[in-house]
Amino acid sequence: MPDVYVEDKKFDKVDFTQKNLERGEYEYCEFNNCDFSNTNLSFIKFVECKFNGCNLSLVKLGGTAFRDVVFKDCKMLGLHFYDCDDFVLAFSFDNCTLNHSSFFGTKIKSTKFKDSQLQEVDFTDCDLTSAVLDYCNLVDAKFENTNIEKADFRTSVNYSIDLENNKIKKAKFAYPGLIGLLDKYDIVIEK
Repeated sequence: MPDVYVEDKKFDKVDFTQKNLERGEYEYCEFNNCDFSNTNLSFIKFVECKFNGCNLSLVKLGGTAFRDVVFKDCKMLGLHFYDCDDFVLAFSFDNCTLNHSSFFGTKIKSTKFKDSQLQEVDFTDCDLTSAVLDYCNLVDAKFENTNIEKADFRTSVNYSIDLENNKIKKAKFAYPGLIGLLDKYDIVIEK
């Protein structure tokens, strides 16, 4: 069976847990309040698509391509973005829950995370150059050998970043978040 090509189509309240999304390429499509949880999106290409209010938790992403994809109000627990096709990997997240997901080793420069939960997310070996993390909660997020040069953390909270183990030049922070840059020293900071 050949892969499908779907352009400029809206999918509203579709339960893809009952019948998987057909493998192929989806351009300029919109997925509204769809349930993809625990499904397999491997080797599907999404180009300039929007996911609004969708549940994508525990979705398999082997070779999945995301090109200029927008996720808004989505539940995306435990996703392995490092399995995605890394050629022009580009997406943004607005008011999404990405807890327990991993961006290990991905190159996602200039990615925008807005009002999102990024608890226990793994950014090890990730290139987040010029990324914007706007009003995000980063409790127990892992930054190790991560490039966060020119990234903007000014409005985010609960991060802990080792200055000696990450590339951090020209990254932007604001008080009280600066405390998260000194965690490893176990010092007491008073107002």
